[in-house]
Amino acid sequence: MDVVVIETPQLGDRSYLVHDGSVALVIDAQRDTDRVEEAARTAGVRITHVAETHVHNDYLTGGLILARAHDAKYLVNAADSVAFEREPIADGETVQIGRLSLRAVATPGHTHTHLSYIVTSDDGDQAVFSGGSLLYGSVGRTDLLGPAATDGLTRDQYTSVRRLAEEALPEAGLFPTHGFGSFCSAGPSTGAGASTIGEQLASNHALTDPDPEHFVAELMANLAAFPSYYAHMAPINLTGPEPADLTLPESLEPAELTDRLAKGEWVVDLRRRMAFASNHLRGTVSFEYGSGSSFSSYLGWVLPWGEKLTLVGSREDLQNAIRDLSRIGIDRPDAAVGTDPSALAPGVPVASYPRAGWAAVVHDKLAEETVLDVRRADEFAASHVAGAVNVPLHELLGRLDDLPGGRIWVHCASGYRAGVAASLLQRAGRDVVQIDARFREAAAAGVPMSRQGQVRDPDVKGEE
Repeated sequence: MDVVVIETPQLGDRSYLVHDGSVALVIDAQRDTDRVEEAARTAGVRITHVAETHVHNDYLTGGLILARAHDAKYLVNAADSVAFEREPIADGETVQIGRLSLRAVATPGHTHTHLSYIVTSDDGDQAVFSGGSLLYGSVGRTDLLGPAATDGLTRDQYTSVRRLAEEALPEAGLFPTHGFGSFCSAGPSTGAGASTIGEQLASNHALTDPDPEHFVAELMANLAAFPSYYAHMAPINLTGPEPADLTLPESLEPAELTDRLAKGEWVVDLRRRMAFASNHLRGTVSFEYGSGSSFSSYLGWVLPWGEKLTLVGSREDLQNAIRDLSRIGIDRPDAAVGTDPSALAPGVPVASYPRAGWAAVVHDKLAEETVLDVRRADEFAASHVAGAVNVPLHELLGRLDDLPGGRIWVHCASGYRAGVAASLLQRAGRDVVQIDARFREAAAAGVPMSRQGQVRDPDVKGEE
């Protein structure tokens, strides 16, 4: 049995091509299926089966697309109310795939109808495909179906992963879909690149914690915010996504881009945040594109869902960004090819804002100015700049009017979210400085820190 890993670092997920040298099974494919097709061609195998561990909340599946393209059997939980033909499968059922045998194991927790698959070769090798159930060091998050279901799903998750570990061989390789940076993971995931069931039995808190009540309380206490676009993924996956259109559209003419900016439409600059800060078209916003970055997660989370979108950047960045966005259902954005703002729309004013490190924060004292922390609330609670205002990036557009007047110094953990936030603030007419430095360097630079107690809040009009 060979397992080919197909990484999607932009979303923190993995898909798998599992084969016996002749026929193949695909598990949890992403919508841009050409990567799976290439893996199958390279391996010289024929795709006969495609399987889903669950109805995904963080991306659009490519499973149905692949199954139709290859006339393959599409294994989806019989309990899922899907709008397309599939091969229904349920707990305990087995499917023969060439010299491989697949057995479904019900592992509710991440969703109610979650399945894991234990695949065994004819020579006894075993691999476990656990989706959003058992991850490296932890488990999939249990709150995606709403607060009313979270407690029950967390209890299910504890029971499920223990059952899965008992039914698989200790030496079986473990191949989860989530847990590589995905917002679908929860708890202390290790960041490991590979593991076995035996290794997880010795180290995973869901398998080593003997007290289910303690596990449930701990996991639920550490469930942080997740992207708002998740709400749109499962409904589309239940009806069956269409193939993605990954073609780069014809570049917009300067007059058209100028008109869109004048109308206040969302125009996203993909260049590095340093380049954007020094020179950009007024009215654009910065979502720096980088391979492996969380570009699509933050764009889909921060900007209003479903509104017209125009991307600006190099041909390569545009092509990659279109692929990334297709995975979360943002299809066919328009594009303006180029990295010189003044050439893209000659009549539009060019703007900039300053970038600074933590030393500048100490030097300026900030007696009359605001430090805005756009990290999540859980990050802020752990440690923050004394007196800072916390408005998480994903809440910023809805809370711009809540912020104090005057200059705003904005930071996050590494600089990425601060770059997005600075551009949104400037677009809204605010005087902004981007602190482009790692948060962990602030204390060493002499910035006063706070870890508990009262902190200064904005003059809020509608605090959540």
